[in-house]
Amino acid sequence: MKRQAFFNLHLCCSLMVLMVVSAQVQAQSSTSRRGGLFGDWQIKYEVGERQRESILTFSRDQEGNRTGQWISFTGLSDLKDLKYEDGQLSFSRVSRNRDGQARTSTFTGTIQDGKLSGTLSSDRGESKLEGTLSPRLPRAVGSWEMKFKREDREFISTLVVKADAEGHLSALLKSERGEVEIADVQYERGNLAFKMERKSGERQWEATFEGTIQRETDTLSGVVKSQRGETTVEGKRIGAPLIGTWNLETTSERGSRKSRLKVNPDMSGLYGSIPIKKVDLEGNQVSFDIVLEFGDQTFEMSFEGKVEDSKLTGELTSSRGSQKVTGTKVIRTFRRRGAN
Repeated sequence: MKRQAFFNLHLCCSLMVLMVVSAQVQAQSSTSRRGGLFGDWQIKYEVGERQRESILTFSRDQEGNRTGQWISFTGLSDLKDLKYEDGQLSFSRVSRNRDGQARTSTFTGTIQDGKLSGTLSSDRGESKLEGTLSPRLPRAVGSWEMKFKREDREFISTLVVKADAEGHLSALLKSERGEVEIADVQYERGNLAFKMERKSGERQWEATFEGTIQRETDTLSGVVKSQRGETTVEGKRIGAPLIGTWNLETTSERGSRKSRLKVNPDMSGLYGSIPIKKVDLEGNQVSFDIVLEFGDQTFEMSFEGKVEDSKLTGELTSSRGSQKVTGTKVIRTFRRRGAN
């Protein structure tokens, strides 16, 4: 009896130790995620008496090294001497003014709980810099061309998935027959599931969908189940050739400069740090409008071009003239999730 009691006590103690260690690991993992580096940071800082807004973006190159870029209205510059460890961040940046003169600034600060803060120093003095990490849209968000097959029948619909500010998903299925209500949209680790309902008089049709998104090919496959049986579904993302990040070079009489175009899965975007409400893609023809606001004044630009073989070419036009634009799509290699 004593031996059994001792064994039970030893077992209880071991379980308690495992629970404590597990909780510590989970807490460290949660802290690591909250303190992560990678992604787009919306930053604010002061230059003289004016507040400026830009984007800091961090990723990895093909060799797995951390890289960073400072993106503003005037263009893009690569970060130098980038260091990030235990929430401590530092880098330097070389920018050029309209006359081509170079200016170096340095940043030292921290990342904690999804907030970036620190001090930006240059020959103009010091200013406080603060930033928040832009939320990443779930991969399911966007429009999908869905091909439904059952026996010898086939029809095509469009699935539109949206996310609100909190990341909650909603969806709608559109076809020539009308629109189908979709409820309980769930997406996790490449798996998409939802419920569909349609009412016609006293008749009601219900079905469920379960499928998988392949991010390498931007395709969706799954099965619809209802009282009528099972229907296989194959889908492809609408706008896939354009969606993603583009490294741009704009050329005019004043020279050339680097910039970035980011097209989101819902076809909204960013040109540099300027929001784009909607990017249009018809065939391989691309167009979008940019509106800048300076106090009570607005300044408009429009882009027209084409996308082909991960290359973007076109012209950016405004009241001040036009600029030639060439771009290359950033092709990312998919790595296993880990600490930043």
